[in-house]
Amino acid sequence: MTKGRLEAFSDGVIAIIITIMVLELKVPHGNDLSDLRPLTPVLLSYVLSFIYLGIYWNNHHHLLHACTQVDGRILWANLHLLFWLSLFPFVTHWIGETGFASSPVAVYGGVLLMAALAYTVLVRALLARHGADSLLARAIGSDLKGNVSIACYVVGIASSLAVSRWLGLALYTAVALIWLVPDLRIERALAERRE
Repeated sequence: MTKGRLEAFSDGVIAIIITIMVLELKVPHGNDLSDLRPLTPVLLSYVLSFIYLGIYWNNHHHLLHACTQVDGRILWANLHLLFWLSLFPFVTHWIGETGFASSPVAVYGGVLLMAALAYTVLVRALLARHGADSLLARAIGSDLKGNVSIACYVVGIASSLAVSRWLGLALYTAVALIWLVPDLRIERALAERRE
């Protein structure tokens, strides 16, 4: 099977997720900038989740660009990822509305963790389809950033519940910052293939 429908469907779902998140933002009732102050947690949670969705969309695009075909296993792995991403509006709204309370922050981290694990499952399914000597396998390598991210989510969840919700949020934010630095592994591998 070709990958076109998978890419188009995934792009559409991520666009809808972002739309749902922005529709959850409520307009302040006043007309002063100070009227935005009570909405600060909601706006900050939206920004963090928007960045995460952008990171997933960007990496998903690069990942599929390095692939030539998909199969049923890949389709289900992709749906698994989209399921966890579809929960972003819910957890984003929850942490924003509760002012970053500990339990919602831990659940937010749980959704981040599950999305990261689902992305890993998708990568593994793609590697199984394309082989250990494929362009994708060479580009992915050991996936240090992915493994560090998963570890940070686990520590962030535990910290949110046992130590400080702010430590959990700091770890989630650190992971987003790690991924904001462009991951050029796949682009480099594609450039080498063209040479």
